[in-house]
Amino acid sequence: MRISPRLALNNGVMIDRLGFGLYKVPSADTSGLVTMALEAGYRHFDTAAMYGNETGVGKAVGALSAFDGSAGGGAETAPSLRREDLFITTKVWNEDHGYDATMRAFDTSISNLGLEYIDLYLIHWPCAKRGLYPETYRALETLYREGKVRAIGVSNFQPAHLDRLLDTAEVVPAVNQIELHPWLQQAELRGKHEALGIRTEAWSPLGRGQVLQDPVILALAAEHERTPAQIILRWHLQLGNIVIPKASSYARIRENHNVFGFELSGTDMADVAALERGFRTGSHPDNVN
Repeated sequence: MRISPRLALNNGVMIDRLGFGLYKVPSADTSGLVTMALEAGYRHFDTAAMYGNETGVGKAVGALSAFDGSAGGGAETAPSLRREDLFITTKVWNEDHGYDATMRAFDTSISNLGLEYIDLYLIHWPCAKRGLYPETYRALETLYREGKVRAIGVSNFQPAHLDRLLDTAEVVPAVNQIELHPWLQQAELRGKHEALGIRTEAWSPLGRGQVLQDPVILALAAEHERTPAQIILRWHLQLGNIVIPKASSYARIRENHNVFGFELSGTDMADVAALERGFRTGSHPDNVN
């Protein structure tokens, strides 16, 4: 059962707006967490070569033939899930920039995942001082034309990086995955994405937990009888973002997925918009090489 609504990427491929993030998930725990997320209704999973857990994702996906697709493990019977019911993202790491290195890195990732294709392949960071990301993206375009990936995109790209990329790219990125939460709202970058037809995907959507204690978020949670995490994830969805929260318990996995039964008002959205403070939990893209 697919609960999360989907969006069309700029090539028509559909992506679930709510996914399950796997950053810093130990390899040994990955398969079990992905299976729990599947039971809770997630169908979109975000990994990366750098995370070291692609094999665990592949193990869970490989076990789909025995999986009952009903969300929540209830009594309802549903057909077993198929690979095409899922949306799997992975990313090429900084050390593998350049055309040939990226092609080799992709072969390693798809082997680790045990898949015939990947739904979305991203450049993890622009590493702008090295200047290889246009060449790296050219490899992604080759993989896209060969049908090995259904969509391609970037992560952590700033406006100047996108401008340079689009000077030579033949395929407009489908997604730019960026740090985005109420304390770092990236309005300029989101506006550029909208103008170019690029979907915005939020990593660290809860500010690595720090934003959960914001008084405005706590007040909205009390008003709506929801958790702070649910308020923030609902804010993301109403902005139009794709969002990939991480969770390490079944209760939290289910909680994060239970965000489709309520709405924030225009006033609520404005209150959250006023929380912008330019606060990053991760590195600025210009400092990563």
